[in-house]
Amino acid sequence: MIFNFVLLVAGFIFLINGADLFVDASSKIAMKFNVPQIVIGLTIVAFGTSAPEAAVSITAALKGNAGVSVGNILGSNIMNVWLILGLASLFSVLHIQKTTVKYEMPMVIGVSAVLAFLGFQGNLLSRVDGVILWILFIGFFIYLIQLSKTQDNEDEEELSEKDTMPRLLCLLVLGIVSIVVGSNMAVNGATGIAEALGISDRIIGLTIVAFGTSLPELVTSVIAARRGKADIAVGNIIGSNLFNMMFVLGTTALIQPIPFDPAFYLDAGVCILAVVLLFLLSVRKHELDRQAGFIMLACYIVYFKTLI
Repeated sequence: MIFNFVLLVAGFIFLINGADLFVDASSKIAMKFNVPQIVIGLTIVAFGTSAPEAAVSITAALKGNAGVSVGNILGSNIMNVWLILGLASLFSVLHIQKTTVKYEMPMVIGVSAVLAFLGFQGNLLSRVDGVILWILFIGFFIYLIQLSKTQDNEDEEELSEKDTMPRLLCLLVLGIVSIVVGSNMAVNGATGIAEALGISDRIIGLTIVAFGTSLPELVTSVIAARRGKADIAVGNIIGSNLFNMMFVLGTTALIQPIPFDPAFYLDAGVCILAVVLLFLLSVRKHELDRQAGFIMLACYIVYFKTLI
């Protein structure tokens, strides 16, 4: 029990410090290339913080247990929007760009709907479905390329002489590694504590493991929000959700067809509902304030209660 507590605390230390390095380095790299913060959030930050979901899902497929992937991804996506953005908006008002509300949020809704439709066909995500998800993923990247050409980086933070590209890339990689290592340590420690207390495997899977794979998004988004990098915080979540569905599930389905249990349709519906609510809360003012944060957190609590 003591070892698991130490592991849990150490995991959080790695997570917090790794996220701090990651946000700082990615922000400065964006400035170096005059790339908008939202693009960095939608790509490097999102893909880096989705590493645990990718590792869990792809490893499960390689071990012949691909069904774990859908629950992991759907649960993480719901948590990303309602819990993580809800918490982040409590620390700081998150100002959201018009393009995010107009294009990227509808993208998440659309891809979530496509995923549910594909799974409904035979209660399975086939290799053909994996190809479809990958085609959507490539289309998303084309959109990002266009986005980077039409938006300017408005960050006014100054770069110092020590902020060379090799150093920033090293810090970026170090941040990603610390986030992934910290996430694994935190999950293992929390799982060990739960097992010692006699908590069932089902509850552990629905709570601790799902929360653990979303810890990188949580810590990165909260730190980004506190440092005034709202585009990174929001882009991180939107990009992470798209990455989870298109790349992670697409790749997993290519490795091994994924059983789509009928029970997953509730979660798929909640995934769509979560982003629809996010859209409605941000469409008028293009921001998420504390009131919106409390609403999203309340929704997650209600959803969580339906699980247990």
